[in-house]
Amino acid sequence: MSSKQNQWIVGVNAVASAVENDAEHVREVLVESGARNPRLVEIEEQARRRGIEVRKVATQALDGIAGQLRHQGVAARYAAVRTWDEHELAGLVEAAEGKALLLVLDGVQDPHNLGACLRSAAAAGATAVVIPKDKSAPVNATVRKTSAGAADRLPVVSVTNLSRTLRDLQKLGVWIYGLAGEAEPSLYSLDLKGNVALVLGGEAEGLRRLTREHCDGLVRIPMPGEIESLNVSVAAGVCLFEVVRQRA
Repeated sequence: MSSKQNQWIVGVNAVASAVENDAEHVREVLVESGARNPRLVEIEEQARRRGIEVRKVATQALDGIAGQLRHQGVAARYAAVRTWDEHELAGLVEAAEGKALLLVLDGVQDPHNLGACLRSAAAAGATAVVIPKDKSAPVNATVRKTSAGAADRLPVVSVTNLSRTLRDLQKLGVWIYGLAGEAEPSLYSLDLKGNVALVLGGEAEGLRRLTREHCDGLVRIPMPGEIESLNVSVAAGVCLFEVVRQRA
């Protein structure tokens, strides 16, 4: 289902991905007047081919839309981020035919971190990313920009009760592994070739107690250096690409 509210997305990668992957929901594209970036010309031509209105505007207009974000000379008014209902998760897992790879983010509230996690998940060929409806950044323009278009390509499933969702995934034959710095087993000791969900906690609190209790196991990323923790998006990338390595 799709949200009916319009939103602005900015930046070359985010706008290009929306035009390419979900043109029916792009209402218009604004391109900076006099810009010479060939990527902008490409976006403009593709948008026109797909019947999307394109307007040339002053830099100030784009600045006003983008706020604190770097717009790179382009913005798009977008009618919907494709939202996935939690009841669709079972179908996504079954369609993966025993190779489901889910990234579960328990309370990632920084939109830049969420966007970076989505980007890594899409690059790793993840089946879906699962986020709770509360205590999570929404998939907004900042997330879409930071994800470099991944938010358009990857199912992001927003769930009401994360613990219940983890139980439901276990019933579907998905092994649930939570990342915790104090855990003894190493990520690299796991067999990650089957249905797997990797659960990472938020920036401040890590995994919540109930989330931990619904994991099949807790594991850590070995870190021989003096720093004891990684940014959540970096940790997500390490975990996801260990799965990719094992399945190669």
